[in-house]
Amino acid sequence: MKIQESAENYLEAVLMISRRQPDVHAADLCRHTGFSRPTVSQAVKELRADGYLNVDGDNHITLTDKGRAIAETILERHEVIAEIFMDLGVSRDTAYADACRVEHYISQETFSCMKKRWRKT
Repeated sequence: MKIQESAENYLEAVLMISRRQPDVHAADLCRHTGFSRPTVSQAVKELRADGYLNVDGDNHITLTDKGRAIAETILERHEVIAEIFMDLGVSRDTAYADACRVEHYISQETFSCMKKRWRKT
């Protein structure tokens, strides 16, 4: 099932934050995304209802298996596309910002070819 770009961004953010620190809270997502607490809270509520996130009694946010699969896919796309852009001479900040937009719209076929060509894997 295809989910919206904003939902993919939240899942990716949870994954990225969880790799830097042991617990993820809504405040961490606010800092990461730049969105307000009510906006983040609503997104977390919807992603939880759709089975992409869990929130425990201490308000720790974790990815479900379904959410983790999407987050890992999006993060990989983000990293590979940014690498390609930087290899082409784009500055790091611009490469990552542009990759964040592109990652949601290219086909799996195109991404696979890009990854194969640049990562040689």
